[in-house]
Amino acid sequence: MKVQDSAFLLKVKPLLKRLISELSKDYDYVSVLGTDVSGKSYSVLTTGISLSDSNWTERGFVVRVFNESIYSEYSFNELSEENFKQVLNNIREETEKSLRNSKAKGFHTGKYPCVMEEKIVKHFNGDVVTPLEFSRPSEIIEKLTSIKDKAYEYTDLLVNFMAAYEGVTVSKLFISPNKDLMQSYMWSQGYTYAIVRKESNTRYGYKSYSGLKGTELIDEMSKDIKEVVDKAVMLLDAVPIEPGMYDVICSPEVAGLIAHEAFGHGVEMDMFVKNRAKAVEYLNKPVASKLVEMHDGARAAEEVSSYLFDDEGTLGTDTTIIKEGILLTGISDLLSALKLGTKPTGNGKRESFERKAYTRMTNTFFSPGNDSLEEMIASIEHGYLLEDYYSGMEDPKNWGIQCMIAYGREIRNGKFTGKIVSPVVMTGYVPDLLQSISMISGELRLSGSGACGKGHKEWVKVSSGGPYIKAKARLG
Repeated sequence: MKVQDSAFLLKVKPLLKRLISELSKDYDYVSVLGTDVSGKSYSVLTTGISLSDSNWTERGFVVRVFNESIYSEYSFNELSEENFKQVLNNIREETEKSLRNSKAKGFHTGKYPCVMEEKIVKHFNGDVVTPLEFSRPSEIIEKLTSIKDKAYEYTDLLVNFMAAYEGVTVSKLFISPNKDLMQSYMWSQGYTYAIVRKESNTRYGYKSYSGLKGTELIDEMSKDIKEVVDKAVMLLDAVPIEPGMYDVICSPEVAGLIAHEAFGHGVEMDMFVKNRAKAVEYLNKPVASKLVEMHDGARAAEEVSSYLFDDEGTLGTDTTIIKEGILLTGISDLLSALKLGTKPTGNGKRESFERKAYTRMTNTFFSPGNDSLEEMIASIEHGYLLEDYYSGMEDPKNWGIQCMIAYGREIRNGKFTGKIVSPVVMTGYVPDLLQSISMISGELRLSGSGACGKGHKEWVKVSSGGPYIKAKARLG
């Protein structure tokens, strides 16, 4: 079923075009992004039920103008015949004030060229099985409650269980003198958490779900209840790892974390502009094993961060960041590309219409290889299969990486021993880690259940993933 366009945006679109026309008399470049995002968040726990509006909900506009050598922006959330002149005057006053202040304080932002756009008219409506508005809240809560109740059939050690679902409908339009773009799509994410306790030992297992889907995602969640409970119970017997260098196999989720942290943030080109990215020194040089290929882009995969155009009106792309181990390029927002003299990749994203656009990741992943997981396990004398993760950090200036992994399964002489270690901290220097990759499986799995923070902790939806990869890593 097609996701419907926002009635709010369609109604105000003629006024936005009029606003563009008026501002174009004063400025060499004018654009406006309109957003209407709505959603609901549900969670059912042993201890209660929660239903709220999604934190991603927003509705408003941001105008960008080219004023002499700088770009200025003005955001607002209402536009009507009654306040049209006031909004128009506010934009003119604020942008002129911004330019005066910049000159008065001696800010040397450097001269930006004016955006030169080709004429593009495009419209996209996503498809889902069941849009959020077609599912009654009581039905969603009933399904989540059933998942929670089922979990208690598998162990007496369960002390709490949560089944959570969030569905978000995104409608955006982008208008400039040469562009008329609109997109409407829906994404969903879900989580199941099992918390178990044995004497004073408490552990939890989880599984996440996501996609450009409607409430049909909840049916996927209902299939893996026992797996989540069994994982939590298994972790009750986990022991600390002995620190050291090991051969490791990273699950697609952990591989995605590495891709996101290592060469996602590291190649965001607004960091190139600020001289805060070591990746600049390695463009067109080897940074990984010859087996490694890595992509990012709204059109590179179909997950929660897939779209027709970004928040600056640039069409989404599929960017090959690494090919045969060579760092080819970074990803960029529009202004960073203008500054660097490169082509924008469609990675300009805002937390909301009230926030600035940064270079942000979309769908970031390692490409599949030709090895099997069985071959990878058999090749390890002593090491670990690393699965699930809690968090990750990376320093784009120095290329250090730290990943908090949920657990590892010990492998000796090509076979699992049954020993589980948890938690596991993986650290190292990014090129060393990527150059050690020696085997890559043929499957590809992405997850978009998380979000990425940048700037003043401004969050956007991203997805990451890959195949299983074998590498050498420092664990502790």
